[in-house]
Amino acid sequence: MSRDVVELQLERVKAHLVLEPELSLIDCGYAGSVPGIQRGIAANGRDPATLRRVVITHGHPDHAGGARDLAAGGADILIHPADAERLKITWRDVVRQPSRGHVFAAMTPEPPHFHPIEDGDVLPMLGGLRVVHTPGHTPGSVCLYGERDRILFVGDVLQRRFGRVSFASRLYSDDYAAARRSVKRLAELDVKTVVFSHFTALEEGAAETLARLAREVG
Repeated sequence: MSRDVVELQLERVKAHLVLEPELSLIDCGYAGSVPGIQRGIAANGRDPATLRRVVITHGHPDHAGGARDLAAGGADILIHPADAERLKITWRDVVRQPSRGHVFAAMTPEPPHFHPIEDGDVLPMLGGLRVVHTPGHTPGSVCLYGERDRILFVGDVLQRRFGRVSFASRLYSDDYAAARRSVKRLAELDVKTVVFSHFTALEEGAAETLARLAREVG
């Protein structure tokens, strides 16, 4: 993993802190995670009040739940518009049109404002972090690719259970078939390290692993 990236273990999920002159965070845990994030930032010798941006890989409560409070503290929230729109869903909407995706959206506090990120955007982090739209787990799921370090942050687009890398969870995905297809885009990238949100990073055989998954999709 890049020397500029520090893993913050939050409740049942990992956030990733990018320690550059502008302080950035990838994902932010459940609502109530902000004190843990602030402790993690301070433990790395930085002022939590200087957090510049939070990039959300997708709008599930364990990844975007802390965004509202971090926005209130002055951080910019970056999220794909498809998932930002989902976060407008209320419990009343869930009752009218129940679905697993709607439940997850209703569980996630909507940030008061956000900056949209789209496929192909390059964020000013890690020498240029490219947004790769990978819909399926959620409509607005994104991965983040840093060419300089050959690093790929996959959110929940991939998982690594018992050491083996596989596709997004069928149970928690909006469109499992689309989530699988999205992985073919990742196999086109020159990747050395795959960073997961719930599992240990893959630092050996990353390119070969992504190619295997792409072949499984067909």
